[in-house]
Amino acid sequence: MQEIYEFLKKAGTYYLATVDGDQPRVRPFGTVNIFDGKLYIQTGKVKDVSKQLYANPKAEVCAFVDGVWLRVAGKLIPDERYEAKKSMLDAYPSLQGMYSADDDNTIVFYFEDATATFSSFTAAPRTVTF
Repeated sequence: MQEIYEFLKKAGTYYLATVDGDQPRVRPFGTVNIFDGKLYIQTGKVKDVSKQLYANPKAEVCAFVDGVWLRVAGKLIPDERYEAKKSMLDAYPSLQGMYSADDDNTIVFYFEDATATFSSFTAAPRTVTF
């Protein structure tokens, strides 16, 4: 999981895909954190992406760095704990102007039953589960 975290941090921006009914939705994200032994992302509860994840937790992220791309597929599970939200916001101080660990909007999600696949045009894919 540490390798996945480091890859996503190095990428800076990754793309999160969710489902809205029968329509796929993809958008750029940048938050990633390890807390309590799990890989987390963060968003606002009022955003469509959050509503989509509550309705269907299956999601996938994709990032590209130095000729290698990473796809992480799994379920994104909401974590309402103050400590989980605070850990994320401590890792991203720039978000603290928009979000607070004790507001009614901040939500963090962690990956469950996830599969990460590292791929490139020059090497065989490598898969990690967590």
